[in-house]
Amino acid sequence: MAYILDANIFIQAKNLHYGFDFCPAFWNWLIKQNNEGKVFSIEKVGDELEAGTDELSDWAENQGERFFKRPEPVMLPALGNVSNWVMNQRYEPAAVNTFLQVADYYLVAHALAHHDTIVTHERANQSLKKIKIPEVCIGLNIKFMSPYEMLRHERARFVLDGWPA
Repeated sequence: MAYILDANIFIQAKNLHYGFDFCPAFWNWLIKQNNEGKVFSIEKVGDELEAGTDELSDWAENQGERFFKRPEPVMLPALGNVSNWVMNQRYEPAAVNTFLQVADYYLVAHALAHHDTIVTHERANQSLKKIKIPEVCIGLNIKFMSPYEMLRHERARFVLDGWPA
């Protein structure tokens, strides 16, 4: 099983809990897990991150395609399944149109096609005006979790030098 990360994981990590200046271990852990085939994201998320002009955009650009995977032909049926599910719910048309144009749609389809676990800060909320990743995951039986659940599940350790682990 691999973890596929939503854009909000990177953005909130940089802005809140794992800033590049005080917690480089988090970013190094992501790269290490990516090299082991366990953690990645998709090209559309990478594009969102690279659109900025900060440390995160530089980091994302340096990771390239090995971290931010391009769409593959195997995703085509999954894209259809995701769009069919979304369109057959009671969401407002604007919510459906928005969802089908953003990275979340491709993130969910990638997870569905590859049986990956989505890692996101989003929570289900029953709103008909905005489609949240967890709601689609629940509807399509795709596993999802918070970044903290992923870190605990993988037993990530960010320990200061000289301190007991």
